[in-house]
Amino acid sequence: MHKDQDQSLRQHLQELLAGGSAHATFDATTKGLSPNLRGARPANFPHSPWMLLEHMRLAQWDILEFSRNPKHVSPAWPAGYWPKAPAPPNAAAWTKSIQQFRRDLNAMQNLVASRKTDLFARIPWGNGQTILREALLVADHNAYHLGQLLDVRRLLGAWPG
Repeated sequence: MHKDQDQSLRQHLQELLAGGSAHATFDATTKGLSPNLRGARPANFPHSPWMLLEHMRLAQWDILEFSRNPKHVSPAWPAGYWPKAPAPPNAAAWTKSIQQFRRDLNAMQNLVASRKTDLFARIPWGNGQTILREALLVADHNAYHLGQLLDVRRLLGAWPG
């Protein structure tokens, strides 16, 4: 791959991971949500904002760790990817989850940005996955659930847009 093409691909991946363009961003979708609504589930909707936030955080963390740590063990599916309760135990848990999500998203962006990372090489401890595939998986998964979170906020009357 030509050097300019490689840099362009890495830049596009970073932008895709950040969200925006055709998708809502993480910050826009999570900010300003009243603490009393973080555990609320709208009628006929299976998830609360907390459940979606924690699910995104856990899945993103798992994909990141799989991408960079040969000793990583993924949580049990599906229980290990969803919180046990619909509401955070306290306001600090909500804040911590947001901080961890941002930290791991930034780490995935840095992994993609590094020229030391071969985006196309198979991850040695995987079964055919590449860093490119894992970055696209994170971006796709986050976009899907951010859309759900936006819908939950609308249904709860808590979307400012």
